[in-house]
Amino acid sequence: MKKIETEFKIKVEFYDIDPMNVVWHGNYVKFLEAARCDFLSKLDCTYMDIKDEGFAYPVAKMEMKFISPCVFMQNLVVKTCLEEVEPSLNFKYTIYDENTGEKLFSAKTMQICVDIKTRKTVYNAPKILLEKIENYEG
Repeated sequence: MKKIETEFKIKVEFYDIDPMNVVWHGNYVKFLEAARCDFLSKLDCTYMDIKDEGFAYPVAKMEMKFISPCVFMQNLVVKTCLEEVEPSLNFKYTIYDENTGEKLFSAKTMQICVDIKTRKTVYNAPKILLEKIENYEG
């Protein structure tokens, strides 16, 4: 499988911060989800395309490392790297400050492919996803 890495830019908004004036820890999950959706969009294989094939990819495991806090109005770059497709979809993320390049956060997610009708785990990636990965030229 070829490794694919994308970049997604996001700006920290007022609603992302907590009373300590830093990004509330739960909002990092939102940043990762936005970056993952952007990744799949760039691959030309969205969650909706996968759903149309009868599959879903719920998150089964998430690992996060908070390095330095993100703050209001900060411009961020989320680098998303597809590490593995089978038996699970594994992504690695790194969030950087867009202006300084400082590494602020890292994470990994594991998503399990599920047949929507039976709700059973599927250990092979949907054909559409494998084809889009193979044909991706970045």
